Amino acid sequence: MKYMLMMHHGGEGTAPITTWPPADVKAHIDFMIRLNKDLTASGELVAAEGLAWPNQARLVRNRKGGGPPITDGPFPETKEFLAGFWIIDCESEARAIE
Repeated sequence: MKYMLMMHHGGEGTAPITTWPPADVKAHIDFMIRLNKDLTASGELVAAEGLAWPNQARLVRNRKGGGPPITDGPFPETKEFLAGFWIIDCESEARAIE
């Protein structure tokens, strides 16, 4: 069964990674590297991608009778955004959560 693990960056009041102390940035990146290695070693990693920064993201919706309305970012009201994702293929929901 395939699952998507989504990495969100929380909205208002959440400090952007560009302002984190270097040790925190390193710990975050080290975690992602370890996760990717572990998922690859277990044969469960299908894909993983980081996504554009919120100031580059656009939300495009479909509508009848005209061009699509385009707004800034995926969640302009909350300033929360999807920073990246992993797609994994594993035996159960419990394993995906693990």
